[in-house]
Amino acid sequence: MLATFLIGLREGLEAALVVGILAAYLARIGRRDVLPRLWIGVGLAIVLALGVGAVLTFGEYALTFQGQEILGGTLSLVAVAMVTWMIFWMQKTSRHMKKALEGSLDRALASGTLWALVLVGFVSVAREGIESALLLWSMTQSFGTSPMVLLGALAGFLIAAAVGWLLARGCCG
Repeated sequence: MLATFLIGLREGLEAALVVGILAAYLARIGRRDVLPRLWIGVGLAIVLALGVGAVLTFGEYALTFQGQEILGGTLSLVAVAMVTWMIFWMQKTSRHMKKALEGSLDRALASGTLWALVLVGFVSVAREGIESALLLWSMTQSFGTSPMVLLGALAGFLIAAAVGWLLARGCCG
């Protein structure tokens, strides 16, 4: 449970930080009216992550044992590659992340289309969601499908969402 809690918390905090920055920026520039568009994108990314998790979980039963092992090993390597890439990406962009996020929102607002803001919200969360699905699927393959394994991840995501909400509201620095 602790391992999946930490995965949920870490991945959730990454997504919450980005969404918190975006929501706080929209509030600061007086564009709260477009926040629902951002939330639509975030919601779609969450649905995508749940879909990926469902396909991984329920799709494996159609495979042979050898196919399941190959899929599990390949996806574990993909998850490791994504985490490694994220570490290097954060080292390179962390100093300029806020400005880059605000710039993408400015461009989306300038385009004036609903889909541009939905896309910003979606892209901000989708990578973390897919990475979470891969990591959690890999963990459940190792630890089994005990409810405690999934409850740990859910608790981590809920705490991360609360922190993100506080960041967006400006309550925590």
